[in-house]
Amino acid sequence: MTADNPLLSTWTTPFGMPPFAAIEPAHYRPAFEAAIADHQSEIALIAGNPEAPSFANTIEAMERAGRKLDRVAAVFFNLTGAHTNDALEAIEMEIAPLLSRHRSAIYLSEALFQRIDTLMKNGDGGLDAEQARVLERYHTGFRRSGAGLPAETKARLAAISERLATLGTTFGQNVLADEKGWTLVLEGGDDLAGLPDFLIASASQAAKDRGLQGKYLITLSRSSIEPFLQFSARRDLREKAFEAWTARGEAGKTDNRAIIAETVALRAEQAELLGFESFAHFRLDDSMAKTPEAAMNLLTSVWAPARARAIEERAALQALVHEEGGNFELAAWDWRYYSERRRKAEFDLDEAGLKPYLQLDKVIEAAFDTATRLFGVRFLERKDVEAYHPDVRVFEVTDASGDLVGIFLGDYFARPSKRSGAWMSDYRGQERLVGNVRPIIVNVMNFAKGADGAPTLLSYDDARTLFHEFGHGLHGLLSDVTYPSIAGTSVARDFVEFPSQLYEHWFERPEILERFAVHYRTGEPMPASLIERLKASRSFNQGFATVEYVSSALVDLRLHLLKDGAGLDSTAFEKGILAEIGMPQAMVMRHRTPHFQHVFAGDGYSSAYYSYLWSETLDADGFDAFEEAGDIFSPDVASRLKEFVYSAGNRRKPDEAYRAFRGRDPDPSALLRKRGLMDTAV
Repeated sequence: MTADNPLLSTWTTPFGMPPFAAIEPAHYRPAFEAAIADHQSEIALIAGNPEAPSFANTIEAMERAGRKLDRVAAVFFNLTGAHTNDALEAIEMEIAPLLSRHRSAIYLSEALFQRIDTLMKNGDGGLDAEQARVLERYHTGFRRSGAGLPAETKARLAAISERLATLGTTFGQNVLADEKGWTLVLEGGDDLAGLPDFLIASASQAAKDRGLQGKYLITLSRSSIEPFLQFSARRDLREKAFEAWTARGEAGKTDNRAIIAETVALRAEQAELLGFESFAHFRLDDSMAKTPEAAMNLLTSVWAPARARAIEERAALQALVHEEGGNFELAAWDWRYYSERRRKAEFDLDEAGLKPYLQLDKVIEAAFDTATRLFGVRFLERKDVEAYHPDVRVFEVTDASGDLVGIFLGDYFARPSKRSGAWMSDYRGQERLVGNVRPIIVNVMNFAKGADGAPTLLSYDDARTLFHEFGHGLHGLLSDVTYPSIAGTSVARDFVEFPSQLYEHWFERPEILERFAVHYRTGEPMPASLIERLKASRSFNQGFATVEYVSSALVDLRLHLLKDGAGLDSTAFEKGILAEIGMPQAMVMRHRTPHFQHVFAGDGYSSAYYSYLWSETLDADGFDAFEEAGDIFSPDVASRLKEFVYSAGNRRKPDEAYRAFRGRDPDPSALLRKRGLMDTAV
């Protein structure tokens, strides 16, 4: 099935969008096989070229190769994350090891490496700065994959990579199965005690979507379960929901603990074969942090004041329990509920009062308007362009001259076919090597959909998440480089969160809230007094938020400092680390290890979950540049930000990129100021 396979044909759709309606699961396996075979032929020609290696016949040739495979893989893996089914999951299990084997054959090719190594040893040879960076990235990638090592070592590295690909796929599918398989059905009446109207409406809609008329459904989507934990007055139901939420991937057929043990062991072996002390040392060697010690120092410097603040917060919540007549010790399933009550008491502020002002459509409009004011881009919805699901919205993005910048897809609602979380990806990256190729970028969220005919209302965190992911989206959309391997978000892991976290700052500004935070019924803007209370509460519950994140990052880093994961009991390891660092009572990690998809459903953030905090130092200091200019839309600052960050891809080292934007290194104290932890006693 290749001649009539839509994945392999020329796409005549608007903007070169994938022809989603024509693609069936049966098309993927033959498309992958044909695309892999084509790529193998292309690589063989490069490796066997009798001419002396040059940038054009080696590096540029590799950049041009594999286009068909890139296209097939982009469609497939975007759908396995955002709109999967049993057939796609079965194919994913088959194809993951094949792709790993294919990649290993390329990056462990001695003939290819010798050509690249010769180019590196001969100096720049008249290359421009971008070409020199691409060459360096290829050389580093080959060395870190095992190029130049003995044949038996390379064979073992290839086998490890193939096995890790299968383990990561299984891990992610197990978590998705647990999330799809659990629901809390509420009958009404006392089951709904404490729940605000917006949550009752979305729970009713979720039940209707599953054929449960007259019922209310809570799922393990974060946008469903977190507000339930915030508002439900039924402590027994909160406990039931919380236990299910934190136990994903830890029992029965979907138990991920053996996968974690094998993954950690294989990663440790991989690092040793490559000459590193641990997997964490291997992974961070090619990052901004450079060493696990640097990452650990950052985490521990924040842990102490955050823990102290969380203990203070817990004491305040326990006092509130007693004030309200409770005779129990605060538990983890109580924290969000009593925090919400405390926020209401201290700031006259609660989620139920905020949500009516945070309509999904208006928050999207705010994100777009901010991009227009900063970077001059404009967004036009194209309802005539087909996407992969009816809920997905398509936008044409143009610059101030009307020229196409790219296509943006917004996939905002939770559904059983989508894994949890929020992320940015692409169906096509930007480049100029084979023409002025414009990107197709997608943001995927998991918001609870509003009831029929009613707007979808977001929590404050949901709205901030939308801005965060749109920051990633802009990083992909505004990319302006020649070579695809360094385009968009193809940067160091502890730098990639800088553009996204920086973008969050604009959402929280009065200039944005006053215009776009309008009541969904009255159209009235969010009152200035409410915005002031939001500002005053910015550091509220930051002990909790910081501790649940940093504890996850510490456990991740400590796991990957292990020299051998054989026999690892990840649950016991997790408990041991949390006891050692003094995890406050009634708190759990943001991501417990059995469902820590950042780290184990692939190696995207393995030993690198600290990256969010590392980047937060950059974003806190980076936004200060706008405030110092006296204008959060300062044209001069925005121009530097676009030139050296959002459009620059991986054209230069991340620390150099930041200095080019800011004029200096970041101020480390900006992070603690942002989180309101500067004055916390430890």
